[in-house]
Amino acid sequence: MSETIAFKPESLAQVHKIIARYPEGRQKSALLPVLHLAQKEFGGWLDVPVMDYVAELLSIKPIEVYEVATFYTMFNMKPVGKYVLEVCRTGPCMVCGSEKILDHIRTKLNIKDGETTEDGMFTLKPAECLGACGYAPMMQLGKFFHENLTIEKVDEILDLCRQGQVALD
Repeated sequence: MSETIAFKPESLAQVHKIIARYPEGRQKSALLPVLHLAQKEFGGWLDVPVMDYVAELLSIKPIEVYEVATFYTMFNMKPVGKYVLEVCRTGPCMVCGSEKILDHIRTKLNIKDGETTEDGMFTLKPAECLGACGYAPMMQLGKFFHENLTIEKVDEILDLCRQGQVALD
């Protein structure tokens, strides 16, 4: 028996507040912020029943939700670890050593791009430009940027994550 998907009352109130920002008939405009709320509330990723629920709340077709959710890399389409390591791999970051950082993380955590560690702690997600070219190489972890990365800084960040000392919000 599958469980019913529903936002917690406080989250649902937030959804209605977001929808109210837009004119009647334009509730699709609320899709991105509602998907962010859904991903946060339903385990860090968006499975089909969650996306269907969002479509129902916004009175839009499920395909409209799928198209948006699969287009943007900020949405996870499969389960991820507690910490999603998004390492920029575009021009300036690559020139400044992001591939070395990515290789180090792959080796240290024994995972490939898109994989999650066996303990469910980390997912490695190479990213396209994260907009911090002047501070390359960089990594986004939750809502926070970690810039001017070195192998030592990465190791320190991973250790702090393991100790539960890294904020994501």
